[in-house]
Amino acid sequence: MNILVCISKVPDTTAKIAFTDGDTKFDTNGVQFIVNPYDEWYALVRALEIKEAAGGKVTVINVGTADNDPTIRKALAIGADDAVRINMDPKDAMTTAKQITDYAKDKGFDMILCGKETIDYNGSQVAGMIAALLEQPYISYASKLDMNGNSATIERDIQGGKEVIEVQAPFVLSAAKGMAEARIPNMRGIMAARTKPLEVVEPSESADATEIVKFELPAAKGDCKYIDAENAGELLELLRNEAKVL
Repeated sequence: MNILVCISKVPDTTAKIAFTDGDTKFDTNGVQFIVNPYDEWYALVRALEIKEAAGGKVTVINVGTADNDPTIRKALAIGADDAVRINMDPKDAMTTAKQITDYAKDKGFDMILCGKETIDYNGSQVAGMIAALLEQPYISYASKLDMNGNSATIERDIQGGKEVIEVQAPFVLSAAKGMAEARIPNMRGIMAARTKPLEVVEPSESADATEIVKFELPAAKGDCKYIDAENAGELLELLRNEAKVL
């Protein structure tokens, strides 16, 4: 199996988020960045499990600047064989998807795996766009992936149950919780990652389809109101008239 895993660099979940340049960009000062958890824990680890069971190769790809290299090396430390970085700062999902597609279209990948979304933008767009540009089957929010030769059996959670899909490679998939168990890089993997190939590719010609106008932080939470356990009527009134959730 020749597998391509798309990875993103995102702020750590504990990072304090602020904006700059008129609220049009993230303020990266003091922010710790990590591999997007859905890409790392589910897409990448499942790709490695498939390679370990059936042989093959796992390549990770990232669209970003040289600042992303430490994040990419983390994926190599977990077990990816090599990595590619498209050397540009993408402004939207379509630009990212097109760059990955232009690289992947003639490489013969049996599958392209992405996390279901990034934890910063939560867009869930890139994987579907890649599939559309490559004219390949797309399965979203997959929680299980089993391979039998070139045939994949994929399970995904749907409202009220589960859906089981069979598809022939090549295909594109976005991975959700349940696909695999997270792996922690060991010292051997960390040392090996230093010498694994990280190819830098100049971007193909593309134009952004969208523009960020402004970021806004959520409104600050108000003070908590405590209701006596014996006063259910007051609680119901507040939920209905103030919180407006009933």
